[in-house]
Amino acid sequence: MATGWAGDGAVQDQIDATVKDGIQRARSKLPQGPGLTHCEECGVEIPQARRDAVPGVRLCIACQEAHDAEEAAFSGYNRRGSKDSQLR
Repeated sequence: MATGWAGDGAVQDQIDATVKDGIQRARSKLPQGPGLTHCEECGVEIPQARRDAVPGVRLCIACQEAHDAEEAAFSGYNRRGSKDSQLR
């Protein structure tokens, strides 16, 4: 694959950066702190089984699904890529 002026390891560096960014984004979304007994958005009780399975849970299943649907709009586009790769 022709990479223009890029160095020998540039393609792998882009892949590594994309993976690292994805891991960082996923870790930042993990629940922090103590879990709640009731959903912080709608107030519905969070079942004990869910609280046991997801430490730090703060949303009921319905609100979590809605939140996940909004997050799905994230494109995952590699903004670190070279100008050449962005023009393709």
